[in-house]
Amino acid sequence: MPFKFNEDIAIADVAVEVWADTIDELFKDSGLAVSEVMVDTETVEPLIEKEVSLSSDSVEMLLFDFLSEIVYFKDAHSLLFSKFDVKIIDLNLVAKLFGEEINREKHALRIDVKAVTLYKFSVRNENGIWRAEFVLDI
Repeated sequence: MPFKFNEDIAIADVAVEVWADTIDELFKDSGLAVSEVMVDTETVEPLIEKEVSLSSDSVEMLLFDFLSEIVYFKDAHSLLFSKFDVKIIDLNLVAKLFGEEINREKHALRIDVKAVTLYKFSVRNENGIWRAEFVLDI
């Protein structure tokens, strides 16, 4: 998985850095990183599909809103995700999220993510590689 957790950035939060060849992959892998903070995604089967459509004025806010949707689904509908299909065209996102309802006996739960923060939030393309950094409030 092309992401890492930066432990020296935030102590009471989780700092994440993600990199990918395309913007679609960056969003997909960022979603997976958020899910991995909450649960071992190997224990989550793709039984339920949810579609998300978002638009924004910037790629940063589009990613922020997308990651916030993942946290929203966990909080409002008790859903965890292990697979993401993402397509972005002109700051418009259409994504399919695949997962299942939280089952404490089945899923290897980790940390409850409360929110995505704007602290150190960035999305950029460096020499053809897309990179994102964000901090999750836990």
